[in-house]
Amino acid sequence: MTEAALVTGGGKGIGRAIVQRLAEHGFTVYQGVRGEAEGGPGIRPVRLDVTDPDSVAAAVSTIEAESGRLDVLVNNAGIMTEWGVRADQVTAEHLREVYEVNVFGVVTVTSACLPLLRRSAGARIVNVSSGLGSLGVLSGLSGRGFLAYSSSKAALNALTLLYADALRADGIKVNATSPGLVPTDQNAEAPFPRGTRTPFDGAVVPVALATLPPDGPTGTFRGPNSLDEVIPW
Repeated sequence: MTEAALVTGGGKGIGRAIVQRLAEHGFTVYQGVRGEAEGGPGIRPVRLDVTDPDSVAAAVSTIEAESGRLDVLVNNAGIMTEWGVRADQVTAEHLREVYEVNVFGVVTVTSACLPLLRRSAGARIVNVSSGLGSLGVLSGLSGRGFLAYSSSKAALNALTLLYADALRADGIKVNATSPGLVPTDQNAEAPFPRGTRTPFDGAVVPVALATLPPDGPTGTFRGPNSLDEVIPW
């Protein structure tokens, strides 16, 4: 039976590249989008807003009805709202907005998907994080961290470790990855050069983690170029 994957934030950028690559690997890919999407061979668009539990429940019901289980969940949806705002000027409202997607949205989707993930022989959860969520990286930076975004990704890294431990007995692997700095709509306002990496470059490690063999790792933070790169928590 064809394996099924769900990718949140799958309508553009790195998320769309992950969807396309997983479809090329033979998955039936549920492309979580808030609006319309074209789909394609092996790609099934589903309306999914990670901040709306009803939307998430409806998407999961669709997956259950069509595939009966879920083999891969890629928590890719994320936002960044504080370009041009100094860390000491960020408000609690900034954090609430970002955490609603980057942290609470991940928990909402993961919790809703767990019954289907447990039906898989070896499910994988991939959390798309950022090097800017690494405390080890942040401790060596000056002026490049973002209070809401960076702390939300640090929280996501903690979720990764805790889920990995809690779901180990179920045979579910949970890992985090940084796709690196890829020019996307999310960082269009960045005040620094965004480089030349493509969304497909950013998708390499997320897809590798989504297709791990049974003896693959769990509870790790990898990327951005290969599984061999270990990012400090």
